Amino acid sequence: MTILQYPLSTEKAVKLMESENKITFIVDIDAKRPEIKKEFQDMFKVKVLKVNTLILKGKKKAYIRLAPENPAIDIATKLGIM
Repeated sequence: MTILQYPLSTEKAVKLMESENKITFIVDIDAKRPEIKKEFQDMFKVKVLKVNTLILKGKKKAYIRLAPENPAIDIATKLGIM
């Protein structure tokens, strides 16, 4: 099971990256917040401060807030969405 499915690069997601250092991912519908946090930290080797989730239309979004020393823009650049 892949917990992190793909990043979102909507206008709102980009605004959150710039203003709140958050990156938005579509995640597995059954994934819990601690699982999402651990997977993200292991994958990108960054510190995650908080994970918020939202379920809409059968999909689960995770808003992942990164520590100030890890800019979300850098992760987005690595993923090719910026």
